[in-house]
Amino acid sequence: MKKFYNTIDSLFNESIKGVAKAHSDILKLNPDPCFITRTAPVAANKVAIISGGGAGHEPLHAGFVGKGMLDAACPGQTFTSPTPDQMMMAAEEVNNGAGVIFIVKNYAGDIMNFEIGAEMSDCESASVIVADDVSLPKDHPIGRRGVAGTLIVEKMVGAAAENGADLATCKAIGDRVADTTASMGVALTSCTIPALSEPTFELAENEMEMGVGIHGERGIETMKLGTAKEITAIICKKIEDDLKPQKGQRILLHVNGLGATPPMEQYLVFDEACQYWEERGVIIERSLVGDYTTALDMAGISITVTLLDDELIELWDAPVHTANLRWGC
Repeated sequence: MKKFYNTIDSLFNESIKGVAKAHSDILKLNPDPCFITRTAPVAANKVAIISGGGAGHEPLHAGFVGKGMLDAACPGQTFTSPTPDQMMMAAEEVNNGAGVIFIVKNYAGDIMNFEIGAEMSDCESASVIVADDVSLPKDHPIGRRGVAGTLIVEKMVGAAAENGADLATCKAIGDRVADTTASMGVALTSCTIPALSEPTFELAENEMEMGVGIHGERGIETMKLGTAKEITAIICKKIEDDLKPQKGQRILLHVNGLGATPPMEQYLVFDEACQYWEERGVIIERSLVGDYTTALDMAGISITVTLLDDELIELWDAPVHTANLRWGC
């Protein structure tokens, strides 16, 4: 498998430097320990919002640092949790007197290291755990994984903090969004981790992997490849069974590319998902389509639904200016 790199060991560090240079008007890189922060000053006593996770999911998370969203992002090596000292130093850098919210995907390494980092820091803090992957049952031994719904939580909490909400309010909003967000993904191919130089799993030409995560792991079932309509219906039904939206419920519908699915196919899936929800009387109030939470070069998509109300619509619509999400500024 051919990849662009100089050496495997330098790939991550050189890539994150490129991110900071490409968006130097809004991003600043602290190289050691590695974290990305905003360049522009923030209002006094604003709650700081920090997230992070392994590389390979770009633009999550560094691509969402900026006004109306994250104050800092802590990236780890490919599919590897960032270390506690990254979280501690990032928190101390961006804490502005009102405390810190850590937004954490539900993976054991991420949770452990964020907890240690929070304990090491002198900042008042709280955490929001994102566990939106409904391919796994709620009582799964390791819990549900945090996937593309993380972006939705980051946007809503970031807007609340930008509007002056205090630490407890930001935490409550984050938990509410996380609890009313559900996602599920499907892969047509595996991804290739640069250090391994081979796919993490194999699929025949007539197979798909349903319920994949974002780390190249297998899903819950290898199935015969279906049409876009059939695939979309399987995913949306799983989300429907979990969130149970009623007729007239307003939702945010997010179709996310996993790294190697072209926009033409993503918009096809979005159209199929629209038809699915509209047939049930669910109102698609807001939408987002594109590569936002990827798994390196995996061919596949995920679908995310968030139940909306007036407050959450206002938070979603609030101005945001980051490298990969911006409007209203």
